[in-house]
Amino acid sequence: MPLAIASCVALTSPAGAAGMVDKDYIRSLAAPGRTVLVIEYYDGQGRVADRKGYASAAGFGATSPTDIRVDETVTLRLFGIEPCDGDLVNRRERFTGSCADFARRGLETMLKSPKVIFCRVFVSEQNAPAQDATCYGYYNYPGSLDAVDMLEEQLVSLGSHRIAKKPDGSSARPDLQKAEKIGRSGFGMWADPRIKNQ
Repeated sequence: MPLAIASCVALTSPAGAAGMVDKDYIRSLAAPGRTVLVIEYYDGQGRVADRKGYASAAGFGATSPTDIRVDETVTLRLFGIEPCDGDLVNRRERFTGSCADFARRGLETMLKSPKVIFCRVFVSEQNAPAQDATCYGYYNYPGSLDAVDMLEEQLVSLGSHRIAKKPDGSSARPDLQKAEKIGRSGFGMWADPRIKNQ
């Protein structure tokens, strides 16, 4: 990522709050038989100001196309991504319905099997009921998969979500442009020609 873009992302989104994530650290948070969710709160200098941890045998679910329910008082909102507008048809995935339902299904799929969900949030949002976050999932299937992936990047590249726009029309997540280019090649929502015109 070019330095200018990285600096912009670091100042405006939880994605770049403290640079690259330590994937080994995220893997180390895993606990047998539970899904672990860790929120790190960052100050304006990119330092960890606080940390909260949760564990659930049932995992964590989606309450909307972009929201992850942590507990009865905290919801994490994936920053800078959104569903398309209206309805879509994707024959390959046997889906016909609203963009919002398609996006929520995509997020629910990402939340089904991570060992760890690791999220970054600015400390200024620590007491808000809905907190803008960038989240990573640690997925481990012995012998076939061992990966730490950014949820927003995966959702955008699979075409269940797209990058949101700021009020001035610019991209809310310039760091996801490459992922959206992959999605736009015909995945998810982009398989419906009507969506390309939005």
